[in-house]
Amino acid sequence: MKEYELVFIVHPDLEENAFTDVVDRVKGWITDEGGEVEKIDLWGKRTLAYPIRKQTEGQYVLMETRMEASFGPQLERNLRLLEPIMRYLVVAK
Repeated sequence: MKEYELVFIVHPDLEENAFTDVVDRVKGWITDEGGEVEKIDLWGKRTLAYPIRKQTEGQYVLMETRMEASFGPQLERNLRLLEPIMRYLVVAK
């Protein structure tokens, strides 16, 4: 398994429970495929460099993970289809 960093930006108007559900859902996708989430770092609400979907703020989340490289495209597809996630980036360490 390879190490990855996953950063995603969640819609700023989401309630705390809904935000936690989004983070848990992403973590579940990784663990269900045999990966591990080593660390979750919630950066909180920050101003965006440019507007995304007419929003100027977003809630940032950083996950340090270990997963199979073959799962990457499926994870990116799931992130793209999850409505509250405005942007994401998966980087190999």
